[in-house]
Amino acid sequence: MTAKPDLIAVEPSPSAPPGPAHPDSAHPDLDYRLRQQIILSEFGVEALRGTDVDHLLQRAAELCAAGMGAEFCKALEYRPGADTLLVRAGVGWGPDVIGKARVGADLASPAGFALKTGRPVISNHLADETRFRTPQLMADHGIRRAINVLIENREGAFGVLEVDDTREGMFAEADIAFMQGFANLLGGAIERQRTESLLRAALARQDLLAREMSHRVKNSLAIVASLLALQARAAEAEPAVQAALTDARSRVEAIAGVHDQLWRQGDGGGDGDGAGVPGELDLAPFLEKLVANLAGGRPDRQLACTAAPYRISADRAIPIGLLVNELVTNALKYAYPPDTHPEGGEIRVRAEPRPGSLVVEVADDGVGLPPDFEIGRASKSLGMRVVSSLTRQLGGQLTTPETPRGACFRLEVPLGT
Repeated sequence: MTAKPDLIAVEPSPSAPPGPAHPDSAHPDLDYRLRQQIILSEFGVEALRGTDVDHLLQRAAELCAAGMGAEFCKALEYRPGADTLLVRAGVGWGPDVIGKARVGADLASPAGFALKTGRPVISNHLADETRFRTPQLMADHGIRRAINVLIENREGAFGVLEVDDTREGMFAEADIAFMQGFANLLGGAIERQRTESLLRAALARQDLLAREMSHRVKNSLAIVASLLALQARAAEAEPAVQAALTDARSRVEAIAGVHDQLWRQGDGGGDGDGAGVPGELDLAPFLEKLVANLAGGRPDRQLACTAAPYRISADRAIPIGLLVNELVTNALKYAYPPDTHPEGGEIRVRAEPRPGSLVVEVADDGVGLPPDFEIGRASKSLGMRVVSSLTRQLGGQLTTPETPRGACFRLEVPLGT
């Protein structure tokens, strides 16, 4: 916003002394205006960095009064409901004024006139003023002269910035440019902060909606898993069908686990800390919960999960969870045959970020993989086909590094892509 070209000014009386004292210089008025520009420039930096409206209003009042050598300055906020101007910040006023006192916002008030017309107001002789009444607040403090400029932005009028003094002197039209600079910076800063506040509120609402959606998806998937469990129990006479239904249930529960963590971590409850970006979750508690659920179905096996905290998007967490689910389920079935390992054994899940990649491993100490095992050739197994498909989806690489005993599957997922 820029200052309006038409000004309301009171002609100086012949006997009126000059305004604020200028520095002792060959060009005192030039020095005075240069000092104002320096002060205005310093406030411009604060306005760009500031995040608290009350602090910016107070600093503007302090610096504006200092730049004009005035005793009083106040930032007034317009309250439309009561059609008044609240003293939001200021200097020279008592503690019973800031945040409490109000002045009229009608055209008969100097500040109200500036607010309603958008035109700066200079009144150097309030006692003799015929255009406006002197607000009681100013009369109580013995104010003799005042100058007002509008604080506005694209959202409309915020209020008025006013400089007052009890001493005789002259506020000049050149002072309006100085004050309007402060008002313009304030208007822009207030607009920016309100916009940021609206964005934060919108993001919070988006996060709330996303968590509510995840909660509902989780509940729906839990119902599907329960139905699959019922079907599996009803298929006792057909072991192959029962096994397929049980595997399907496990996969559904793995996806439900992602949505459960999205809901819990976003809400700041459960295993999460509520931090991060909406649609992301901490991989560590998610994998720990997934492994714990798988362990609950096989009390004769020892499952351990070691995962470093790492936030990841749900789009990546779901395939990683399904892949771990498949590999752990496969190890539960085949790693420890009853005839060679009657006491079972341990299955370990590990996940940690490394420079440029995320590494996830599923390992055991069982019978190991067949000598001729190759991931690309294990297409006859539905589980391994699922694993290969998920690896491609993640853009990762799945390998089977050699181990002293048992088997190990290592997934490396590139980060930052």
